[in-house]
Amino acid sequence: MTALYPVLATVAAYLLGSLSFAVIVTRLMGLSDPRTYGSKNPGATNVLRSGSPVAAVVTLLLDALKGWLPVALVLEFGRPHGLEDGCAASVGLAAFVGHLWPVFFRFAGGKGAATALGVLLGISGWLGLATAVAWLVVALVSRYSSLASLVAAAFAPVCYLLMGGAAPMAAAMGAMALLLAWRHRDNIRRLIAGKEARLGGRKAVR
Repeated sequence: MTALYPVLATVAAYLLGSLSFAVIVTRLMGLSDPRTYGSKNPGATNVLRSGSPVAAVVTLLLDALKGWLPVALVLEFGRPHGLEDGCAASVGLAAFVGHLWPVFFRFAGGKGAATALGVLLGISGWLGLATAVAWLVVALVSRYSSLASLVAAAFAPVCYLLMGGAAPMAAAMGAMALLLAWRHRDNIRRLIAGKEARLGGRKAVR
């Protein structure tokens, strides 16, 4: 039975990650579905384009929470049940993948920046803080949320390894960075073309 715990934990993390809080929060607050305007991405940045900063902040916090929670639970309570760093890495990645391809929303999810940050905070508060600062600096200088997410995603595994982190965690971060870059492929094209929407705009330039 103990051998099943990592599998069960990973599946549970994926299901938690599949809760698309951008859609849930906007529905509860009577706002437009974020999949119908702007970049059509169900994430906090696009929710901000609805004109409701409160909805955007709540979405951001909940998306981060679903990344943090499974990792934090495994690291805090998992060792007596045979759940080691490898399991923490797998549940973090599973929560992130759930956000990208949520089973409850026809596998059409967001781009994962907030959930990835939550995973990093679950692994190490200092790592999460450093990555958030990297995101903030790039976002403030460039006013491109997508560019800030890409830079922060690349920064995280490098920073973690420099901190002497474990290989399974670093591998999970690297996988998240690659997936995040792939989900931002349209943003990358628009950044190169100079057509990407800046923070504060209501609509993405198509």
